[in-house]
Parts: sequence; C-alpha cells; structure tokens
Amino acid sequence: MKKASSRTRVVTGGAIVAALALGGFGAYSASATGEETAAAPAAAKVDAKNKNTTRSTHLTIEAATQAAKAAIEAAEKENQRVSVAVVDRNGNTIVTLRGDGAGPQSYE
Repeated sequence: MKKASSRTRVVTGGAIVAALALGGFGAYSASATGEETAAAPAAAKVDAKNKNTTRSTHLTIEAATQAAKAAIEAAEKENQRVSVAVVDRNGNTIVTLRGDGAGPQSYE
C-alpha cells in the first residue's frame, strides 16, 4: 500500500480543520439567534439556583452542509479528491459528501 505524501496529509488535515472550524462557527451562529420560548426563561430561572439543567446547541443540517462544502472546495483547490463527513459532538454523522473523483474507499 502506498503511503500518502506529506503534502496530501497536510491538505487533508487542512480540509478537516476547515470543516471543523466552519462547523463550530455554524453551531455558534445557530445558538446566537436568541430565540427562546416564553416558558424556557421561566424554567431556567427556577432550576438555575438548583443547577439541575444544562443547555446545549446542535449543528444544523444547513451549517453542516456549508462546512462540508467548504472543506471539499479547499481540497479541490489543492487538486485533492476527498470525501467529507461532519459529525456532532457524539460522533453521529450529520452530513457526508463525496467530492468529484473521490474513490469509494474515501467514503468509509
């Protein structure tokens, strides 16, 4: 089996970092909307002193798709053929995109 060149590893790593950065930005943007229901602030105030609740944000499909597309575009600029998967904090796949010319093994 042929080892990947250092350039290939750097480009692939850069694409992954770009996807994660855009995914983080998307999660932050999604949580910064400030939209809450009327019951949520009241419930949060009640349990805030007891510290029985936690709040988490989730990456939207749109943000995950945008991050995956950005990673594929970055790889294409370096003439790399890759597949990109965006996962949530639990490792569950949200979006998977296979770039043009990427081999079937790159999906796995």
